[in-house]
Amino acid sequence: MVDRRQVLNFRVRAQQLDRAQGTLADTAILDIGVQNTGPDGARWALAARGVDVTALSDTEVIVLWTVRGAPHLYRRADAGTVVAAVEPFSDADAGKRIYDAAKPLKAAGIHNLAALDEVAARMRAIVTTPTVKGDVSGRLAAVLPEPYLRFCRPCDATHVYEMPFRLAAARAGLELQLDTSPPVLRRIAGFRKAAAPGERFDLVRAYLRLLGPATPKHVADYLDAPVKDVKAHWPDDVIEVTVDGEARSLLADDEEALESADGRGTRLLGPFDLFLQAKDRATLAPDAAHAKQMWPVLGRPGGVLVDGDLVGAWRPRKSGRTMTVSVQPWHRLSDSTRKAIAAQAEHLAAHRGVSLSGVDFAN
Repeated sequence: MVDRRQVLNFRVRAQQLDRAQGTLADTAILDIGVQNTGPDGARWALAARGVDVTALSDTEVIVLWTVRGAPHLYRRADAGTVVAAVEPFSDADAGKRIYDAAKPLKAAGIHNLAALDEVAARMRAIVTTPTVKGDVSGRLAAVLPEPYLRFCRPCDATHVYEMPFRLAAARAGLELQLDTSPPVLRRIAGFRKAAAPGERFDLVRAYLRLLGPATPKHVADYLDAPVKDVKAHWPDDVIEVTVDGEARSLLADDEEALESADGRGTRLLGPFDLFLQAKDRATLAPDAAHAKQMWPVLGRPGGVLVDGDLVGAWRPRKSGRTMTVSVQPWHRLSDSTRKAIAAQAEHLAAHRGVSLSGVDFAN
């Protein structure tokens, strides 16, 4: 029997949220990808793990649309392996990942993987120089047949379905130019997809290593993949542990780490930090009201992590060259914890290049 605090401490240690310094080379979450959504995205996630991101450049890192179609940051040297790792496991998996785009393709007798290959080939032909996403989409709509297209009422225009567009980009050897909004797509220099991802970048293993112990459904929900496909790729070298009455798997090599991990430290996690992406949300936040606050349908807050446990949510309020961090604690916090949170808020403000005007605790 393993309790939730052991699980969370294990994840803090596995995700290196307890370290003061690190490098891109030794940062474990870059193996699974660091979601780059919002102002406190990938750079802040790396900074929270001790990486100096002040001089981070696209010679070292690369942004790709990968898991769930979201932009994720990786080491540039790993690009070919990452593209191999994020490929759908099967045609059924591809259909699930592209959501509503699968229905018209099926009606037209087009397999989902073949559709991704077709979109990828067309995209690569279009993106010979850096091109804004909207221009790529418009040119794709002009060359792809009807099953690939949808009418967008707000735009009063016909577009390529969004998820095939995003998932085909990496397949086409295309990256998102760092710090561009709207996104600019360009070819990955010298790109060659690896034949296989290997154990380190295998997404099922990576989830277990960084977010375990877990079930196949947890991993499937993270990937937007069918549980059947995840089970077919489940590692053999796992042990079974029980968490809150539920049987879960852990990589056998991590058994000792699960038993001994001690997740000390305080961090302000960005809304899409990997720690908050775990699909066992009841383990992260057992109180339903806290879970609702942490994962609303729109406008997620960040999470306040203290000694291996989430103790509240936070939001930034920026005004000119200053910012306030508003913290909503879930229980009474000690003076030392409040000081540690304030120190993290100072770190965040410096990271954003603004002055901290204060930390507002709701109680």
